[in-house]
Amino acid sequence: MDNITKIRISVRDLIEFILRSGDLVSTFAGNNRNIEAIKVHQKIQKNSGDNYNREVAISHTIIKDDISLEINGRIDGIITKDKVTIIDEIKTTTNDLNNITEDYNRLHWAQVKCYAYFYCVQNDIKIIDTRLTYYQMNSREIKYLIKSYTLVQLEQFFNEIIDKYIYWAKLQKNWREKRDLSIKKLIFPYREYRLGQRKLAVAIYTSIKENKNIFVKAPTGIGKTISTIFPGIKALGEGIISKIFYVTAKNTTGEEVKKAFLLLAENDLDFKTVWITAKDKICFKEETNCDPELCKYAKGHFDRINEAITDALNRNIITREVIEKYAEKHSVCPFEFSLDLTNWCDCVVCDYNYVFDPKVYLRRFFLEKGGDYCLLVDEAHNLVDRARNMYSGELYKKDILDLKNKCKNISSILYKSLNKINTFLVKERKKCEENNIGVNVQKDPPKDIIKLLNNFIYEAERFLIVNDKCEFKAEILDIYFKLNSFVRIYEDYSEEYITYSQKIKDDLLLKMFCVDTSEVMKKCLEKVKSTVFFSATLTPMNYFIKLLGGDNDSYKIRLPSPFKRENLCLLLNDGVSTKYNNRQFTYKEIVSIITNCVSQKAGNYFVFFPSYNYMKSVLDIFHEENKNINVVCQKNNMTEEERNNFIALFSENNRETLLGFVVMGGVFSEGIDLIGEKLSGAIIIGVGLPKISLERNLIKEYFIKNNENGFLYSYVYPGINKVLQSAGRVVRTDKDRGIVVLIDERYSESIYKGLLPEEWSHMKKINTFLNKNNNVILEFWSKK
Repeated sequence: MDNITKIRISVRDLIEFILRSGDLVSTFAGNNRNIEAIKVHQKIQKNSGDNYNREVAISHTIIKDDISLEINGRIDGIITKDKVTIIDEIKTTTNDLNNITEDYNRLHWAQVKCYAYFYCVQNDIKIIDTRLTYYQMNSREIKYLIKSYTLVQLEQFFNEIIDKYIYWAKLQKNWREKRDLSIKKLIFPYREYRLGQRKLAVAIYTSIKENKNIFVKAPTGIGKTISTIFPGIKALGEGIISKIFYVTAKNTTGEEVKKAFLLLAENDLDFKTVWITAKDKICFKEETNCDPELCKYAKGHFDRINEAITDALNRNIITREVIEKYAEKHSVCPFEFSLDLTNWCDCVVCDYNYVFDPKVYLRRFFLEKGGDYCLLVDEAHNLVDRARNMYSGELYKKDILDLKNKCKNISSILYKSLNKINTFLVKERKKCEENNIGVNVQKDPPKDIIKLLNNFIYEAERFLIVNDKCEFKAEILDIYFKLNSFVRIYEDYSEEYITYSQKIKDDLLLKMFCVDTSEVMKKCLEKVKSTVFFSATLTPMNYFIKLLGGDNDSYKIRLPSPFKRENLCLLLNDGVSTKYNNRQFTYKEIVSIITNCVSQKAGNYFVFFPSYNYMKSVLDIFHEENKNINVVCQKNNMTEEERNNFIALFSENNRETLLGFVVMGGVFSEGIDLIGEKLSGAIIIGVGLPKISLERNLIKEYFIKNNENGFLYSYVYPGINKVLQSAGRVVRTDKDRGIVVLIDERYSESIYKGLLPEEWSHMKKINTFLNKNNNVILEFWSKK
């Protein structure tokens, strides 16, 4: 029995994988209403009488070719009456029930037949009835389809499915044996651990083994990527977890993960890792459209996908480029291809969205609690604000009005439905105008609009099924999904939310704002075995533990910087106030400080500003006074190509000084590696506080009411994180040397001083640039 390999799969995944065929679904199916579907299931089950046993978990194990295949599922209902047993499977639909016949969907029948077979085997039943219960979401009518099967018929059907799947099961078995053997032999890929690196790896392995979450503050240069991946791999090889998800907010981080796995592969690790790229970025078509009549990759996609998977699994590191290569070779949709590959890979590298966002998370892994996965959350300081966005719902009146006008001549039903929503939002706008501040805030959810939104959702589904080629299909779908998302957030509305309406010029924003992310994140963490949150700037730790769903049982670890302090020249000018109202009086002084700092050594420097306007005002004066210094300036909404070109300017071959004027908290303040002479220093202006806004003030007021320091939660903590990230661009390796200059009087206040790293205790104050003080920088650069 030691050679037996255990593989688990759900009935639904088994059936869909083996029996799927034809085109990638392109017609509108109205399948995005999960919450409503769940309610329908519960309603039907509740009203089905005492003989209806609902939500019955069932499992069946078959051993074949040294593989123990455990197949799990949950039967919607088992009806026992007059010695007759019926296995019931409930399906919701927006299709006309007249179109649903016995041949409507063979996958539905296959699913209920598997359940029936398992039940017959376990209860010694020779003949059984199966029933598909179709509930029409618009008319609320029900249609039943019933078939009887003998145990022999069901066994024959099931064995045919298993015979087809066993090939894939053997692939899994052989791969796991090879993978686990390589993991067992794997040693850390460097001869020596950096300071704190071994401690970090051990702490993460322990957390995974003990089913705990851990929060890690690990400075730049410690080797966080390899130190988190390595213990995760070891835990997977020992069967503690079955899959690793490495999640991040930055594409650049995905490149670091690739480097780590390439390094481990050089050390003979056999491990499959796949990268997920957003659909609109990886789509081969200029405009994403999965209509099989327009897209050859959608046409017959499911007829070719399994062959494409087999082919691609010959590679271990499956990046975007690899996915595109094999998707083109087999003419399959690259995005759907990448999602399918996640089932067969050991590690998935993806954006936060695919794990945490309720709109797009990978339901095949995160639909229910208790998955045996490990999450490695890189740059975790970004996740608080990202989680707020993911779990907030918003509607703009202009979007509704624009679609209403487009629907006027194509559907009177949609037009009337949208008109009712628009009328509601007009009334909300009047409330905002009446209080003279343009805002209306309330603690309760906007329940009065939900019925109107649901009505449009129903009518849009009915319309799109019949009018698949409608001129404004894309616009209708866009609003449909936005309203669905809004309703979904409404269903989960809790004490951690605030609703507000805000008049924005002629438009109105209605938003359910997730102020406190602690509860929604806690639910996410319950879906996996262990989560590792790590960042160089997880400061203060308790703030992140609270808002990212941690608790008193969560582990936490802080590690010192592995670099010599003398490699970083830290300077403070606290004689300048960069508070918003004082900025206009500081331009010339800021120019003087920048000039003096960069004139001590020719090199490449970043100057971080708290806003674009402040940056532009200083830039104008700087150009006048320093015509001989090259300056490049960050633009708003730069494309990926523009960002890459900007970074490419910071070359180690530059002979003259180059200044990059950039915005703190922007694309150049984190995830950028300018090693050695590519970056000589950073001048950071201000303390990084977010701009005063309605939402920031709502956060502040919420936490004040909950006995926390609201100003710290809403402004100071996010601000100081931007500062630390900006400063972290300068020294990236043990050979790097550079200067960091902080400019603001608030750095001398205890509230800000206490948030600066311990490694910064050698910071020197220089409020005037006399010859003596200039020597601080000169002296630093003169040292070897």
